[in-house]
Amino acid sequence: MASVLDKRKVVLGMSGGVDSTTAALLLKEQGFEVIAFWFDVIGGNESGRQTAYQAAKELNVAFYDRDVSSVFSQIVISNFCNEYLNGRTPNPCILCNPTIKFKYLLELADEIGAYYIATGHYAKTQYCEEDGIWHIKKAVNEQKDQSYMLYRLGQGAISRLLLPLEDFASKQDVRGIAREKNLQNADLKDSQEICFIPKGQSYIDYIKEIHLTNKIGQTKIKFGNFIDASGKVMAQHQGLINYTIGQRKGLGVTFGKPRFVTRINPSDNTVTLGSNEDLFTNCIISKDNYFSGYGTELPAHLENVPVMIKIRYTAKPVAAVLKRLPDGQVEADFQEKQRAATPGQSMVFYLKDFVVGGGVIEGEM
Repeated sequence: MASVLDKRKVVLGMSGGVDSTTAALLLKEQGFEVIAFWFDVIGGNESGRQTAYQAAKELNVAFYDRDVSSVFSQIVISNFCNEYLNGRTPNPCILCNPTIKFKYLLELADEIGAYYIATGHYAKTQYCEEDGIWHIKKAVNEQKDQSYMLYRLGQGAISRLLLPLEDFASKQDVRGIAREKNLQNADLKDSQEICFIPKGQSYIDYIKEIHLTNKIGQTKIKFGNFIDASGKVMAQHQGLINYTIGQRKGLGVTFGKPRFVTRINPSDNTVTLGSNEDLFTNCIISKDNYFSGYGTELPAHLENVPVMIKIRYTAKPVAAVLKRLPDGQVEADFQEKQRAATPGQSMVFYLKDFVVGGGVIEGEM
């Protein structure tokens, strides 16, 4: 680490998309020396590198790149594959942010003497005098708000993080600034795919390919049984990776009336089917919890008090009360029943607009 970190220098994660490019532009206009940083998560991605490099060149900012594909594969891709192989539905971005993206942003910032890091996320940061903790906070743009994705960031990252898009009310406003400055990527479409899966390939085919080449994945893809709530066999399924909680279409078999995946059990390789009503619950359990400024244990001031919780990125926040369980897990009791609580996804806890923590859904009570 450089002996003195310069508060006018910022390392920005540059994808080459309109969000990160506009974020870099705004920081530069605010007087920061911006250093664009792109990292290759798949290896040999020269096309992605060139897109990011051209965006940095257009803004006349320094550009760094780094191949992080080996560690990304070990941490993110292996988790992604093995979670699906074990009947869970992971969120790779939530794992990537603290272990890859922000880790390397901070490392480069320390190397070159920059105090700040930045990204094009739609979220805010704020220091709270009451608890002496830095928090991620919801963005103005609720439709684009990405605070959910950042709940596992530590204090070292949040305290040095700048989010230039925090106050934009819409994505079109961001594109408008890019157009005014004649940026080449002003109208570039948002990427909807998982960044490490080749365009046009399904996650199922990707996992099968990785698994069959023995790169990642320790569990065999086996056919098994669809069962009902009583354990009665209804039909045969094609392997756990093909299903997720709440799924109705694509089961590969019909039953005369709608049937939904209500449970996936890797221990006996069964997939339980039921009605839509069977998907609703008031009580959800999370594990691998993380609370801003407090670590992995539910702090006393959050226990048995009303919080708002999102059980997936696109869900609306719903009121609930948190309870500590003996094994470090957390129980969330909701005022309104929640549909399709999906193991592997995260539920994120909010007090007003502040992210106070979250955890990985283990299941329902």
